[in-house]
Amino acid sequence: MGSPKLFRLLTTCAVLVSLFSALLVAGNSSVHASGGSTSVSAGPASKVSPDLRKLIDSGHGNDRVHLIVRANSASQGLVGSLLELLGGTVKAVLSNLNIRIVECYANSADVVAADPGVAYVSLDAPVHTLGHVTETTGARQSRSWRNGLGLSDTLDGSGVTIAILDSGIDTNHKSFSSISGKIKFSKDFTDENRTDDRYGHGTHVAAIAAGAGAPTNGGYEGIAPGASLVSLRVLDSDGVGTVAGVLSALDWLISNKGTYNIRVVNMSLGTVAINSYKNDPICNAVRKLVDSGVLVVAAAGNNGKDVNGQKIYGAIHCPGNEPSAITVGASNSYGTDPRTDDSVTSYSSRGPTRSFAVDDYGLKHFDNVIKPDLVAPGNKIISAEAAGNKLVNEYPELETHKYSTNNMKLMYLSGTSMSTPMVSGAAALLLQANPKLTPNMVKMVLMYTAQPLAGYNTLDQGAGQLNIAGAVTLGKLVKTDVLLGLLGPSFGSNLLTQSAPAPETTISAFNFPWAQGLILNHTCITGKDLITKYQVSYGKGYLLGDGVVEGLTTQNLNGSMWTKPGLTLGGYLMRSDGTPLGGGSIFMSNVLLLGDGFALGDGYALGDGYALGDGYALGDGYALGDDCPLGDDGTGMQ
Repeated sequence: MGSPKLFRLLTTCAVLVSLFSALLVAGNSSVHASGGSTSVSAGPASKVSPDLRKLIDSGHGNDRVHLIVRANSASQGLVGSLLELLGGTVKAVLSNLNIRIVECYANSADVVAADPGVAYVSLDAPVHTLGHVTETTGARQSRSWRNGLGLSDTLDGSGVTIAILDSGIDTNHKSFSSISGKIKFSKDFTDENRTDDRYGHGTHVAAIAAGAGAPTNGGYEGIAPGASLVSLRVLDSDGVGTVAGVLSALDWLISNKGTYNIRVVNMSLGTVAINSYKNDPICNAVRKLVDSGVLVVAAAGNNGKDVNGQKIYGAIHCPGNEPSAITVGASNSYGTDPRTDDSVTSYSSRGPTRSFAVDDYGLKHFDNVIKPDLVAPGNKIISAEAAGNKLVNEYPELETHKYSTNNMKLMYLSGTSMSTPMVSGAAALLLQANPKLTPNMVKMVLMYTAQPLAGYNTLDQGAGQLNIAGAVTLGKLVKTDVLLGLLGPSFGSNLLTQSAPAPETTISAFNFPWAQGLILNHTCITGKDLITKYQVSYGKGYLLGDGVVEGLTTQNLNGSMWTKPGLTLGGYLMRSDGTPLGGGSIFMSNVLLLGDGFALGDGYALGDGYALGDGYALGDGYALGDDCPLGDDGTGMQ
């Protein structure tokens, strides 16, 4: 056998030759016309995330950092050899996501990105938390239903498992321990090697989604109390995690979703959305989960206003900026069951998404996707309190004093973190009522039946406020066989088992109309065909926005993916008057969201607020706003 030194020398030479070839190819980036727009082939510069580039350019290139290296395929190309040559190490391999977590010098990023087998290199940034509801959401009036055998049953999420990516769950709390096997599995993805909840966020979130109601005689029951839970602890005892930890949990989910029948993933957490969703590793992992049939529900964030109380647009967090996820903002029900006075909270992050890609010429291309998709109650929500948690220790006023024993205590929290599990629980109810629904079908049903809140625009509330009663009414009518078969459903075929229900719901004697429309990337779409006919975008592997053909100033429907003329694209984002989607006064033209978002510039005035810049305004690309534990000033308690 040859000398190890000789072998290493030969390996190094081979790596350098391959790298030189890669750099030559990357240096010949070309610009060519494609469909009337400019397309730039990706070179090393465009494959390095903006926050990592800023770190290097600010003189910190010699800092040791953790990087997320995503490959084009399962093959990692030259990455391993390059890292050894550059003095770096591989810390973890996430095979389902084609990702390696590596430790190296920051300025090694360009060399790694030059490998043709590498798709994107980004910085491992911090991830933080973002935080009588069954009555006001309509969950309680949906509890009784007719199952597939025509028998009366309880709609409570039974048979569906929700994965909670958070700070862990206090399994001894009565919200979970009163039902045997409620929590199917727990795993830690921090370096603390524990699965309990010292921070207090995860327990609160999990109980909103699926907490048992019996211990409190139904007073503080979760949306889907019959659903099972899987706890994936990605936030530590201080409520902080890493992108690498979240990716590790998502990688685990892809491998184990079938074992635990995980149909819904709740992500009441986030990091600043700097990288375009097309490049961001968390967004890519979320898309892979959704394409496989798992619904992902993400918090919008809590940066809806600046320190002076002025409204901010464009502060949606990652992974809330991912189009395939259901992104949830926070509404305020003021502690009352009727929905006549409900509003969007001041802190709820608003769209459009301001994540972006940078091409080899240094130009930024903004996503400008309309988010959130809908809002749900999130202000001063009462839910389970983990024993001895940090949040209550720091904010004693969060304690409700309703129960004295440790495993029965309840606490208040506010934020889009609390709104998100409302929607996750609603999704579990829909999937119990109709297990054949795809993630896109669930998303469509929830948006179509949402209640538009008067006085709020599309970027404030998406389609409107969560309406579980209406969603269940519509969701259980979707044909259970329409999504079966090797060839799939027929485009334009009947979607419902009977005629469409009246597009309205009554909750606590208040009747309101449904949105009767959807949010599609940079526009809205309305029409009864959304629920009476099957659309191609409802299947797996699509975005709901697929089939909208966009130019720099125009949008049109692709007739092979959406039925025409039964559907209508909106030309404007509206300030709702409480009528179906599209009603009210014009807020802005959706043309401002097109053309890579250049028209919607930094600081652009939107009538009642301003647009954020490139993400760095939220703390130089790192810091996140925590939940708003005390809620909006002067509001009621829920």
